[in-house]
Amino acid sequence: MIVKTYPITEQLISNALKLAQQLHQELNKEAEVLKNAPQAEQVNNIAANKKQLVMQLEQFNSQISQVLATESLPNSQESIREYFNRAKTAGLAITESSGNWSQLMDVCAKCRDLNEQNGASVDLLYRHTKRSLDILKGKPQFANTYGSDGSTQSEHYSRTLISV
Repeated sequence: MIVKTYPITEQLISNALKLAQQLHQELNKEAEVLKNAPQAEQVNNIAANKKQLVMQLEQFNSQISQVLATESLPNSQESIREYFNRAKTAGLAITESSGNWSQLMDVCAKCRDLNEQNGASVDLLYRHTKRSLDILKGKPQFANTYGSDGSTQSEHYSRTLISV
């Protein structure tokens, strides 16, 4: 059966690698935008592009899971290695596709790290914007610091500065 599924697997992995590389480019674009006075429209466009790519990668995951299931293998890293071993035993050339798989895993790890960094940047921007709006509105902050005696202390910016 592997002789029939392997060409499909090669194509799936090749396509997934291209998608992951595109996702990595989008995440790099997002990181640059977040560094330089982010515009909501740019961030929203990048987010939409990322969502499309992630949906396609999720589809790849379900397809590769089906291929592994035809060989009675679960969807895991170990199963992929076993799949390649079976393909090699069947006399199929696995060098390119196993190399693509390794690249795919590397790019996905980089994407995960970049996405976490970008998410942290977005969170900081959100907190800064919220704090700025609360100051402008004169909205008191919840006490979020503690004194040496254990009592809560309000931040210095939590009092009303201007009332209109």
